[in-house]
Amino acid sequence: MVRGIRTARLLAVATASLLTGLTACAGTAKPPAPTSTTGAPASTPQEQTSAAPEQGGEKGEQRGEVARALAGMSLEDKVGQLFMPVLPGTTADAKTIRKYRLGGVILFPDNIKTVEQVVALTNGLQEAAGKVPMLVGTDQENGIVSRVGALMTKFPGAKVIGDTGDTALARKAAEATGAELKSLGINLDFAPVADVNINPRNPVIGVRAYGSDPAKVSRMVGAAVKGFADAGVAATAKHFPGHGDTTTDSHTGLPVIKHTRAQWEKLDAPPFRAAIAAGVDAIMTAHIVMPALDPSGDPATLSKPILTGILRGKLGFKGVISTDALNMEGVRTKYGDGEVAVRAVLAGADLLLMPPSLDKAYTAVLDAVKSGRISAKRLDESVTRLLELRRARGFLDRAPVASAEEANRVLRSAEHRKLAARITRASR
Repeated sequence: MVRGIRTARLLAVATASLLTGLTACAGTAKPPAPTSTTGAPASTPQEQTSAAPEQGGEKGEQRGEVARALAGMSLEDKVGQLFMPVLPGTTADAKTIRKYRLGGVILFPDNIKTVEQVVALTNGLQEAAGKVPMLVGTDQENGIVSRVGALMTKFPGAKVIGDTGDTALARKAAEATGAELKSLGINLDFAPVADVNINPRNPVIGVRAYGSDPAKVSRMVGAAVKGFADAGVAATAKHFPGHGDTTTDSHTGLPVIKHTRAQWEKLDAPPFRAAIAAGVDAIMTAHIVMPALDPSGDPATLSKPILTGILRGKLGFKGVISTDALNMEGVRTKYGDGEVAVRAVLAGADLLLMPPSLDKAYTAVLDAVKSGRISAKRLDESVTRLLELRRARGFLDRAPVASAEEANRVLRSAEHRKLAARITRASR
């Protein structure tokens, strides 16, 4: 549990000068409004999934921390932990955070003005969060999807990094990106893109992917996941089960990808396997229909056979499953906005990103738990994973506190600008 956030802030600021900025999302190219598409650490969410403490040992103590945090929550607290909406404005909306017991907030350019303002915003979000530190996320893929790009080093996007063929550069770029985000108080990035862009007419992925070769994309994704871990920021591989072969934008429609199961195994699955092997914290779903994996016609975000059967069962992923933005048309074609949130949880999702109506979605999930449609056990599984992500990244028992002085030292540093230029040269 978190106690004394203001005290933690003073301690963090006092020690900020001892820190170094570099230790070694989703969206379309031009969204009309905020939408999101979406070494290895010593301990990862995949290694720590149970809320029950074990007897003896560091692992048991760690699981005990998660169990204690879970035990301190009411039903309403637990439901609120599942949600990560967009909140308008450049200051923390404490009233909404406390009303819905929010577990996270995602930042977009409208939330971003200056370094000092963002630091005040993220610290304000943590103070409003109360007992459990908040997940503060964004889509900083670099390149054409750079939500915090106005303040950060302009690193090349995934396609340029992929063109270098150098996994060391992919890892360093992710680490530097993570370091800059962390300096601002952002602790979760919806990156890297793990889609294999095998369709040249793809309107939503394109240069956001590392390339069209599954083996190369897998190597780059694995390296990027490790880079984010080096920086202490949670990474999210997206968009499962693979958004690379479509001519429909899931922001405006529901794509259908007609890969056979064998094609999916060969073309789409490898980068997600690599992300899991590298210890990725979260995997984002795609609002796509893939009949070979689930013939129901539901998008993967609402598909239990895909999320629970394949991602959890077949691929063995034990971390957080995040939906892509629930305000996208690809997930709103069959069900109402409250029902979509309920079905996503039933399918296996843990983090509900950007519901178009927070009130409808929160109320629907809360009512579904009260009625038994979503079991208490199922809810606890998701909340446990979300708490475990915080523990693995070092902020379950103490809210992260940003420092404007430290952020100004880390952001757009000479070292990072040299790295960006090196990547561009290597890609030619």
